[in-house]
Amino acid sequence: MSAYLKAILTAQIEAALCMLTECIQKCPAEHWEGKIGNDTFRQVAYHTLFWLDLYLSANADAFTLRELHSRGGDDRSDSGPSTGLSKDESLAYSAICRQKLQGPSGFHWLPFSRGEAHLYNLRHVQHHTGQLSAYLRRIVQDGEQWWVKSGWRSK
Repeated sequence: MSAYLKAILTAQIEAALCMLTECIQKCPAEHWEGKIGNDTFRQVAYHTLFWLDLYLSANADAFTLRELHSRGGDDRSDSGPSTGLSKDESLAYSAICRQKLQGPSGFHWLPFSRGEAHLYNLRHVQHHTGQLSAYLRRIVQDGEQWWVKSGWRSK
C-alpha cells in the first residue's frame, strides 16, 4: 500500500476513533446505561472498542485478552452481549486502540487486503459511533454540533 494511501486511511480511522472517544467523554453518567437498540451505551462503546482492538491486531492469534477484558467481556463469545466497562476504563481502552492503529493485519475471516480491512473496521466504528451520537443528541439538548476532521481534538 502506498504511504500516501496508508496515511489517508490511518488519519480517517483516527478521526473515527476520536469521534467515538468524544461520545464516551460526553455521555452523562446518568445515561451510561441508557438503551441503544438492544444494548446499553456502555455495551455499544465496549463492543466498538473491542472489535477495533481485535482488527488492529496483526491477526486473530496475535490478539490477546487484556486485564480489562476480564471486566468488559470477550465480545467474540456467543453468551450474549458483553457487560462493557466504566466510562474511564472505556476512555483508557480507546487510547490503547489508538496506539495499535499502525500495526499490520491478517484475519482469515476477512478475505481482503489490509487496506480494505481498515475501511471495514472504519465502517464498523462509524456505525456504532452513529448510534452513540444519535442517542446523546436525544438526551443532551445542548445544541452543540461537532465534527472531528482528523486527529485528537484539543479541549
